Amino acid sequence: MVESKHSKFPLWLKRRMSANPGYLETERILSELGQQTICTNANCPNKGLCWEAGTAAVLILGNICTRDCKFCSVGHGKPEYIDKEEPDRICEMVRQLKLKYLVITSVTRDDLADGGAQHFCDVIEKCRKDNKQLEFELLVPDFKNCQEQAISILGKSLPFVFGHNIETVPRLYSEVRSGADYQKSLELLKRFKQSYGEVQTKSSIMLGLGEREDEIVKCLEDLRGAGCDRIAIGQYLKPDKTSVDVVEFIEPEKFEWWAAKAKELGFTWVMSSPFTRSSYHAEVKF
Repeated sequence: MVESKHSKFPLWLKRRMSANPGYLETERILSELGQQTICTNANCPNKGLCWEAGTAAVLILGNICTRDCKFCSVGHGKPEYIDKEEPDRICEMVRQLKLKYLVITSVTRDDLADGGAQHFCDVIEKCRKDNKQLEFELLVPDFKNCQEQAISILGKSLPFVFGHNIETVPRLYSEVRSGADYQKSLELLKRFKQSYGEVQTKSSIMLGLGEREDEIVKCLEDLRGAGCDRIAIGQYLKPDKTSVDVVEFIEPEKFEWWAAKAKELGFTWVMSSPFTRSSYHAEVKF
């Protein structure tokens, strides 16, 4: 993580790097398989703890995104071809790590007619064939140009938790999440819930980008209005030097307040802390 030039990096956000046997074994398996993870590509601060525990969130469809969001360190440019062997690699990763819960996310692929939806299904079906007890959580892009088609395709591989992050308040989209549309993101969550009402839907919000409290409340209300069941609220941390700066570091007690607020609004699964990320402790049941 890159420290903010606006305020001193607080002690509660400092974490040690790990080199314990669990971490090294996870690193070895991922390296030998050549599998991308969001843990590494997004410079996630929880990577050490997750890899120590022998878990990782896979990043599919390459590591080149068609968007250039200023909160994210994933590379952008001309995307790679779809690797048809990736489902096999992920299946082997699940086997070697003995995973019971797999989080699958991807770069945004505006270049694909289905936004990559079929590839998500291919990964699920390959892993499910090998391990029928494996549970899945998807963290998908907004499928901006193909929502109806993508939702139909994904419906063939239920059940899973369906996640899509709104990331921040609408006012900050042009600076933080250019190329995306707040209403489109809400529409994706709403459409999926309307199509598959039994599926738990999930989103995530970053704090510390300059949003106001009333704007956060409105986002939470909008998500509930879209039928969103689960919410993750975490501190934005600048992942590299080209990313947008942190405006404010939110104290842990405030995240506890937001957790209570989210539960009051009706979210059934709530994670809210400085280190909360959408895939971190995603397997936790409430």
